[in-house]
Amino acid sequence: MGRSAENDSAGRSRMSDDHKPLMGIGSCLAGNAVRYNAQTKSPNQYVRGLMDNFEMRAFCPEMGAGMGVPRPPIHLVGSETEVRALDVDSHQNDFTEKIAEYAQTVLSLAPELCAYVLVKGSPSCGYERVKRFATNGHRVASDQQGIFAAALAKLDPLLPLEDDGRLNDPGLRESFVTRAYTYHDWKQFTQSGLSARGLIEFYSRYKYLVMAHHVPSYKLLGRMLADAGKRDLQQLSGEFISTLMSALTHRATRRSHSNVLYHLSGYLKREVSGEERQRLKQLIDQYRLGQIPLVVPVTMLKHHFANKPNRYIDSQVFMAPYPDELQLRNLV
Repeated sequence: MGRSAENDSAGRSRMSDDHKPLMGIGSCLAGNAVRYNAQTKSPNQYVRGLMDNFEMRAFCPEMGAGMGVPRPPIHLVGSETEVRALDVDSHQNDFTEKIAEYAQTVLSLAPELCAYVLVKGSPSCGYERVKRFATNGHRVASDQQGIFAAALAKLDPLLPLEDDGRLNDPGLRESFVTRAYTYHDWKQFTQSGLSARGLIEFYSRYKYLVMAHHVPSYKLLGRMLADAGKRDLQQLSGEFISTLMSALTHRATRRSHSNVLYHLSGYLKREVSGEERQRLKQLIDQYRLGQIPLVVPVTMLKHHFANKPNRYIDSQVFMAPYPDELQLRNLV
């Protein structure tokens, strides 16, 4: 695992990086005894799986705000539209600003972050449905985002965020990891300098992945890049990556994935026998009907393209959006 902040396939370049993509994680989930009661929080099996494929860097916003261990617990107090992070016992100590400001510290310490695993239910790190209390201490609702989580999302809207609880959902987990590797890929790409041609080539690799998630964005991005050489490059690149990352927040369905699989199989029309094409179609149909997982037809496609290479298909992110070791397509 990467150091703690408290201690200070398809021919894709990102798959051959010497270093793993960097992901932030709540320090308690990383095994550090930084909770208010000086305890850790055991990560579930899905968070542990991410630890094997990403470099994890741990942060604790409450420690970053100067709160010690152990410390009095805090909770969120206020209205649905405005809450403060106050100590539970007296409501006299307000940590809101310091916790929010720590988000900027995190992004400054680790500008290469491609995603962040937050802590379920935490008043600082909770992704959603965090408890909100009235000034009298009575619980009002579970309708908030943690102070740090909200600040992080505001400072970097492109940064994929999930908490350890939501990662139990196979679809959310697959979407989160897809976006994490995409954001890492984008950061690697922009390091070498932007160009209109580079943007077009970057999107060329992502076309089928975007199609699987959100067809309207697939069409919009094509139109956006049609006159790439005539537009301000910085403005265009900002609109481009914002639209791309937003597209990937839409959960791909069996129907949308099947549509892409049918498109990809069309490249084999003259390359494999009619019997093999029929077998591939049957697998895609079985996947669409929920009888087999996505990994089965994708593996068959990879087999055929290994025997009949196609440079364009080899470059497609859809074929390998993340390492196979994560086994995310075994469950969707």
